[in-house]
Amino acid sequence: MEYRKLGRTGLTVSRLCLGTMTFGFQTEEALAGRIMEAAADAGITFFDTANVYPLGGGDTRAGHTEEIVGRWLKGKRQRFVLATKAVGKMGPAPWDQGASRKHLLDAIDASLHRLGTDYVDLYQLHSDDRETPLDETLEALDIIVRSGRARYIGVSNFLAYRLARALGRADTLKLARFVSVQPRYNLLFRQIERELLPLADEEGLGVIPYNPLAGGLLTGKHQRAATPPEGRFTLGTAGQVYQERYWHEREFETVDAVCKAARDADISPVTAAVGWVLANPVITSAIIGASRPEQLTDSIAAVDRPLDSAFKAKLDELSYEYRFGDALR
Repeated sequence: MEYRKLGRTGLTVSRLCLGTMTFGFQTEEALAGRIMEAAADAGITFFDTANVYPLGGGDTRAGHTEEIVGRWLKGKRQRFVLATKAVGKMGPAPWDQGASRKHLLDAIDASLHRLGTDYVDLYQLHSDDRETPLDETLEALDIIVRSGRARYIGVSNFLAYRLARALGRADTLKLARFVSVQPRYNLLFRQIERELLPLADEEGLGVIPYNPLAGGLLTGKHQRAATPPEGRFTLGTAGQVYQERYWHEREFETVDAVCKAARDADISPVTAAVGWVLANPVITSAIIGASRPEQLTDSIAAVDRPLDSAFKAKLDELSYEYRFGDALR
């Protein structure tokens, strides 16, 4: 396993980060434990979760993933860099979500309780709450950092201009600054290369992309069908989101081409897809997931088998249109 600094901080993280969003719903706890053990054995010391997980579990299961991760980490917390997120809906009251001072201060305490720890290494806004003044959110996060409940703060699913504004306001107000961004990034979604990644590079932010396999579509295992098989693409509302993102003829055609190129290069499509994400010099650590421990193998291989320049260029060419979103549909 390789390791890098998270942006301009002194924090060292593994080049792969274990995502846990299915733990407690699609993946039961005993199996989740084996997945975490396999990741740790491979040198992955960076785990990412969120208070709303598990994905597809609905409001009644929100927080269950953090509890599972916390139980597994008991007695070995200091060996891992732990990240979680807040903003999503966690209860019936209107203030049980968002990035208000009230919710964030409540949410961090609840997450720490579920995780069984006094602090998280990275506390992230899961999305951009446009209904809360940005200064209020930044002030709440500053309180969390200064109290020691989080070592660093970051964002996920932010547009570049909103992140730029947040960085500017934090500097002006002399508050804790975001050190990382967690965007969606893969061969079928490259829009962030145009503005967000250049911003992250210029501002020295760590970049921790999720979805490097496009919900599993880039594994090549899915066949064209009107209705996806059981799995990521059928997990309730979240499954619908994944279908809208990827379950289209254009995407299947690209996956076919990527898989053929991978076979010609004698490399697993999974290793190729994760390796392509890691090949971008702005990327700090790619978030990978699995529903079984053995599924981690090909993703982990991407760290030890960097893509050669010709194959990387081929993948760039096959996926170039995805830099422009739906404009070229």
